[in-house]
Amino acid sequence: MSQDLNWKTRSSTYLFREDWFKIRKDVCERQDGKIVDPYYVYEFPDWVTALPLTEEGKIILIRQYRHALGEVCIELPGGCVDKADPSMEDAIRREMLEETGFAFEQVHLLGQISSNPSTNNNLMHMFIATGGRKIQKPELDSNEEIEVFEVSFDELEELVKEKRIVQSMHLSTIFYALYYLKKIDFVKSISY
Repeated sequence: MSQDLNWKTRSSTYLFREDWFKIRKDVCERQDGKIVDPYYVYEFPDWVTALPLTEEGKIILIRQYRHALGEVCIELPGGCVDKADPSMEDAIRREMLEETGFAFEQVHLLGQISSNPSTNNNLMHMFIATGGRKIQKPELDSNEEIEVFEVSFDELEELVKEKRIVQSMHLSTIFYALYYLKKIDFVKSISY
């Protein structure tokens, strides 16, 4: 039987609060009684992202400036889950429509991952979307500047091989989607 490694939270104090980001300081107690003080936790809403495929089988990607890194990044569409979103699927459908102008016939959940479970309390919900067709112009948030473009699977492979996609959770989504589509075999594809 495995050992219980869960900690107990004895107290929490918020140090910073915004709509989309909060920081709290916890005082925790381990199973052996040791007190961990302070332990900082970053609270975010859950995130969604998808590998979106058009009706023609092209992959929709976006380019946008990411200030923290100081670079224009190639990414998948996605973003924060809003309180008004009835489900994660609704959230990713909304994000893809807002950022790309595309609507999709089918959306399939690939799973959830954490960007950093030692500090972040949220999850990224990964999807694959198929049958995409453009139905409107993108409707971006006031702070978004996004360039939408399409690539083939071969072009996506080159972007990954050239390490031009640096968003780790988006890379995870790409790999889960390619595995789902049987475009890669997990064991055979590992080479260094």
